[in-house]
Amino acid sequence: MSWKEKLREGVVIPAHPLALTAARKLDDRRQRVLTRYYKAAGAGGVAVGVHTTQFAIRDVGLYQPVLELAAEEVRDTDMIKVAGVIGPTAQAVREAATAAGLGYHAALLSLGALRDATVPELLEHTRAVGQVMPVFGFYLQPAVGGRVLPYEFWRGFAEIENVVAVKIAPFNRYQTLDVVRAIAESGRADEIALYTGNDDNIMIDLLTPFTLGGRITHIRGGLLGQWAVWTFRAVQLLGRTHAVLERGTPLTAGWLAKATELTYANSIIFDAANNFRGCIPGIHEILVQQGILAGRWCLDPDEDLSPGQADAIARLEKEYDDLPDNDFVKAHLHEWLK
Repeated sequence: MSWKEKLREGVVIPAHPLALTAARKLDDRRQRVLTRYYKAAGAGGVAVGVHTTQFAIRDVGLYQPVLELAAEEVRDTDMIKVAGVIGPTAQAVREAATAAGLGYHAALLSLGALRDATVPELLEHTRAVGQVMPVFGFYLQPAVGGRVLPYEFWRGFAEIENVVAVKIAPFNRYQTLDVVRAIAESGRADEIALYTGNDDNIMIDLLTPFTLGGRITHIRGGLLGQWAVWTFRAVQLLGRTHAVLERGTPLTAGWLAKATELTYANSIIFDAANNFRGCIPGIHEILVQQGILAGRWCLDPDEDLSPGQADAIARLEKEYDDLPDNDFVKAHLHEWLK
């Protein structure tokens, strides 16, 4: 199976965090441990250089080194390698060229830097990156650096030949429908894979048959910060949702309850109560408790958990003990640390 076929089939793609030392320097060893965790958990790919990796890696010369480490760890696998690409056109093209040179399959293209660009300008920007490597569209919510992207943009986006997928992450149902409808009406729904990035609505996205544009379209996988933790459980979850859709089994109240539990867990990990200020530290905190990361340090010394967030995460682990994958990590951590 080619990587594009695998992408369209639907896989778990964790948004890869950044491992730092207490001095806020790259922790090469722990960075590799993270990738080994995702590989062992059965993830179908990794997304590196994205929001969860911290966009500021570019300011400290870590973009290429971090991409290189992940690429080395998954070199002998069929995992899909997605590289985050940001900035104005010249920067985005340069980053795409770097990623392509390292063997990455697709560029997850964030448009947050082009806040005042028109739809035609955004499409031209996308075409420029698409000439370098396949494009994975990204609807990033404005609260963490994205911008509102109208239906007209997504309809034109779908017509760009080298577009292979879209990560839908506006955390907004109306805007999510804009993307799904645009892809459905483009006639390319069988070519462009839809991935949820709506960490607040993961299971509903995956279980919903979207009847739009005269056809039924599905969101087949997820490229998620939430799946940077508890990844082993995420792989199991995606497999079960695929089975439900294939069998045509009606959804039960149990599925809806589980969807709500996961959304509630995400609200704490991502620090929704504080406009996502503690999102990345929240992810780090779980990985630290599992022993995968040495600390929850971010490049910005002021970026840390919000008051009470650590206690809330600890309560989560007790309240929903079927969501964490602590036993899996404990059984294999010694292998990944070698």
